[in-house]
Amino acid sequence: MDEEQVVFRALADPTRRALLDALFETDGQSVGELVALFPDVTRFAVMKHLALLEEADLVSTERVGREKRHHLNPVPIALLADRWVSKYAQPFTRAVIDVRRAAESTHRASSDKEQP
Repeated sequence: MDEEQVVFRALADPTRRALLDALFETDGQSVGELVALFPDVTRFAVMKHLALLEEADLVSTERVGREKRHHLNPVPIALLADRWVSKYAQPFTRAVIDVRRAAESTHRASSDKEQP
């Protein structure tokens, strides 16, 4: 599986996205801290989700004493956005900018005619 597929697979699950949101809010959380945020999810399931997020390079871990601290890595998401979102959004954005400029130009032309 290529890198993009691994990232898409990791992002496909709502629990994994919620874990990423939790790390965005407070980076460097332990498994215990993350488990406490998801009372309906077992510790084992959270650890499994974190392993998939690590595999996708969306989360990195560091050892601090006996604990592992989990950190968000937004780079793979940014790469996906650059690859997929930006290229499709650009034509739409360009069209909106062109319409806006045309409307502003028309408005200025009308204002100039109304002034004595």
